[in-house]
Amino acid sequence: MTTLAADRITRLLPSRADYAGLGHSWRRDVLAGVTVGVVALPLALAFGISSGVGAAAGLVTAVVAGLVAAVFGGSHVQVSGPTGAMTVVLAPIVAQYGLGSVAAVTILAGVIVVVAGVTGVGRAVTFIPWPVIEGFTLGIAAIIFLQQVPAAFGQAAPAGRSPLVAAGVVVSHIDTGAARPALLVTALVAVLMIVLPRLHPAVPASLVAVVAATALVAGTGLSAMRIGALPSRLPAPVWPHADLAVLHSLFGAALAIAALAAIESLLSARVAATMSPTGPYDPNRELVGQGLASVASGVFGGMPATGAIARTAVNVRSGARTRVAAIVHSLVLLAVVYLISGLVGTIPLAALSAVLMVTAFRMISPHTVTRILRSTRSDAVTFLLTATVTVCFDLIQAVEIGI
Repeated sequence: MTTLAADRITRLLPSRADYAGLGHSWRRDVLAGVTVGVVALPLALAFGISSGVGAAAGLVTAVVAGLVAAVFGGSHVQVSGPTGAMTVVLAPIVAQYGLGSVAAVTILAGVIVVVAGVTGVGRAVTFIPWPVIEGFTLGIAAIIFLQQVPAAFGQAAPAGRSPLVAAGVVVSHIDTGAARPALLVTALVAVLMIVLPRLHPAVPASLVAVVAATALVAGTGLSAMRIGALPSRLPAPVWPHADLAVLHSLFGAALAIAALAAIESLLSARVAATMSPTGPYDPNRELVGQGLASVASGVFGGMPATGAIARTAVNVRSGARTRVAAIVHSLVLLAVVYLISGLVGTIPLAALSAVLMVTAFRMISPHTVTRILRSTRSDAVTFLLTATVTVCFDLIQAVEIGI
């Protein structure tokens, strides 16, 4: 029994086999890592702002969690960091418990995910019905879009309102003159993100679009809200102080975050396994890696992390074969922190809003939606109910109901 348990634990740890074939693929891995790092930069900043924890926390999460998950995770090509689904769940937690709760809830959620991996829950999570997953994804995409409406109009989001209500308030009380610069930036970024990939698939459209918008604002003197100051180095690791009463109050939120992190990471790893010739992934080890990544992110002041389907797909399409690519992606973002954080702070918030708006649309697969709606009545009802609850009601409850 002891030997069996030791073997099981050993399979969850990094090994030399993780880097098999690196001698032949290291050039492609490095190039893929640089490419993903370029793509991930505007997304990390935008997701940090959208969740309410700030651009710096999003960047720190991409660096720290991305590195830890790459080393300890169960997929050879998975890329991890802040994601849209996580920001939607985290935003109301920040609003209810305050910024001071983020580190504690991130670490607690990470521990829950690690326990799930060690106890073998990884394979069970993969059997969640696909109408539930797709319905939740549709709801998340809608909320991400709605969250960006205030910034796209150059306004601050009304406090204490749901994304749906806040977007309605902003649109119904729009000041055309004040909104024009932000709308111009938003339109420019959206158009470039749509057009550039059609001209050449290898162009990092989101980064080019954000750079173009930043140059436009700087060159013309348009009045636009900026990201603001970013740290020029990683913050020192700090273990958050939280007593049992605080942890008890945060446990429900941490459980919802852990469930979402597990589901999204395993889905992303499963998609990557079908796209890449690197072979299958280990779901339980993936959970251990993602849990450790969130713990490390919380210690450095970041937010919960998951496997990111879009960035993982870019990684695979760029030729990645080993986890070195994901490691390089984190090192590229670390270089941004130390070398050009001042320039990054001048990016208009409306530009990042446009990036997330386009990303929200790309999260929705019309083909998949059509398949579900044309399948059985129960699948269609489950899909629509999950999406509706996600958009219209409390997000933590929506995660629990969806699962």
